[in-house]
Amino acid sequence: MTETSRFRPLVVVLLTTLLGFSFRSGTSSPDDHRYNVGDLVPFFVNKVGPLKNPSETYQYYELPFCHPELSPSICFAERIIKKKESLGEVLNGDRLTSSLYELKFKEDEIEKILCQKKLGRDEVAKFRDAVVSDFYFQLYCDDLPLWGYIGKIEDESWTLDGKGPKYYLFTHVNFDVLYNADQIIEVRAFSDPNHVVDITKDIEVNLNFTYSVSWNATSAYFENRMKKYSRASLLPTQRKIHWFSFLNSVVIIVLSIGLLAMLFLQHLRNDMRRCSNGDEEEDAEAGWKHIRGDVFRYPPYISLFCAILGSGTQFFTMACFLFVLSFVGVLYPYNRGALCTSLVVSYVLTSVVAGYTAASFYNKFADNGWGRSVILTGILYVGPLFLTVSFLNTVSISYGVTAALPFGTIMAILLIWIFVSIPLLILGGLIGSCFSSEFQVPFAPKRCPREIPKLAWYRKTPGQMLIGGLLPFSAIALELHNLCASIWGYKIYTLPIILLLTFVILIITVGILSVGFTYIQLSVEDHEWWWRSVLRGGSVAIFMFLYSVYFYAKSSMRSFLQLTFFLGYNACMCYAFFLMLGAISFYVSLTFVRRIYHAVKSE
Repeated sequence: MTETSRFRPLVVVLLTTLLGFSFRSGTSSPDDHRYNVGDLVPFFVNKVGPLKNPSETYQYYELPFCHPELSPSICFAERIIKKKESLGEVLNGDRLTSSLYELKFKEDEIEKILCQKKLGRDEVAKFRDAVVSDFYFQLYCDDLPLWGYIGKIEDESWTLDGKGPKYYLFTHVNFDVLYNADQIIEVRAFSDPNHVVDITKDIEVNLNFTYSVSWNATSAYFENRMKKYSRASLLPTQRKIHWFSFLNSVVIIVLSIGLLAMLFLQHLRNDMRRCSNGDEEEDAEAGWKHIRGDVFRYPPYISLFCAILGSGTQFFTMACFLFVLSFVGVLYPYNRGALCTSLVVSYVLTSVVAGYTAASFYNKFADNGWGRSVILTGILYVGPLFLTVSFLNTVSISYGVTAALPFGTIMAILLIWIFVSIPLLILGGLIGSCFSSEFQVPFAPKRCPREIPKLAWYRKTPGQMLIGGLLPFSAIALELHNLCASIWGYKIYTLPIILLLTFVILIITVGILSVGFTYIQLSVEDHEWWWRSVLRGGSVAIFMFLYSVYFYAKSSMRSFLQLTFFLGYNACMCYAFFLMLGAISFYVSLTFVRRIYHAVKSE
């Protein structure tokens, strides 16, 4: 509940007191979720779609359900009142509209007629196709989501005539509402299997759509009403298995990284000891100290390199911001559009971080030209994202699904990016260029770089990307599966603490491997570690994308629309992880390289 919603009841009570209680209590309001007996509870229909394809959802009235009728002379489109939605709700594909369902607070209804309707052949075919595709519908009552099935199928073994499967349409919905005092705590919807109509054949059908409402008191508090969805997705037994599997992965990764770190530190300590003893014969074994005049030479394509660092730092800041929101309760299950809104807002606000990082790092090597790196930072992620979303939106429009973005929403996002995100990006670049310091290194780069010897396959970039990406991926494979099930299925993810711990383990694993592989690379006198550290850290995202393809192949998702949405948005998410983990890997490697060469210089 927002702060405004918390204080609004106090204001209403104060006004009621000043009026001398001469009117009916004014505490009833859909905004604060308090009602008097007989008050209409806000009720909206949202969308329908096949259960196996989460992205393929259509507006509720795409199927010939009962719709609000204001007057026979008013056209169908004008009879439906659409609820004003936030940016995040539109991006999430929600399209809440008015309905004929009337739920009055604490007033039971028994088989109340919603409407009497005659279905034509085309309408019967529409409903039958929806039943065949296992369509569900989603409703919202007092901001609580409800689901139900359109109909059912009885296969040949259950039919008496043995003439094939029968298709039935549910015509009755039971609403079970739990309340505490003047607030609604829980709402459940059940499609009654005893009220069905046979729609197997393409013939006209006369039917009555009905519903019943049952009100029951409960001792649960309003603040805890969203916990129902947590219980629905993670039962106690499942949670124990979830924690056990997570801890098992943590133990395996910690032992592996601990062994690697122990061997690495021992080898590095021996190198440092040889350097301090000054034994030339033994000193020749420590090849990394011979390239001290080459390791701090900035890499080619420095503008692009700085843009990657800027974008990666921005996404890391965004991730931290989203974790904070989840722990303070802003992001919770079925808070419509909250996640999409948070993603847009956090990306826009952190543009200043991206501009600052790219410009400040670029200015460490050159006095002019930082604007190019800032421009690349602005389009490095937004460019591919815009092309992907444009293609997916075209596919959505052709299918007529709710994921298609309205023209007004597209213009709003473009205006936010042009008038908010870009100015913040430029502001960050100006601040970064003004407060940037000189690149402090223990040894100045030589004029001519040393020739790199021939390397084994596992010391080259592809080999390091393979090994350096596979181990961190194995640390997060379990949580990645749960995350995919939450995004592309109907599993409700409600344990942000596990997600945070997994994120921390991922960063630690990437950092340790980055240090280890950088040392291995320098020990064979290969001084081109800058780009390789970025690619090595970002390679985890490649394994994440490959796993998402495997997840899709094992799922029941089908259709061209679902395939394009799945691959398109997963590619965008993995690209963001590539930039973030690549930047983290470089920063850790840079810190390590500075430390070991500072130690050599001091001795």
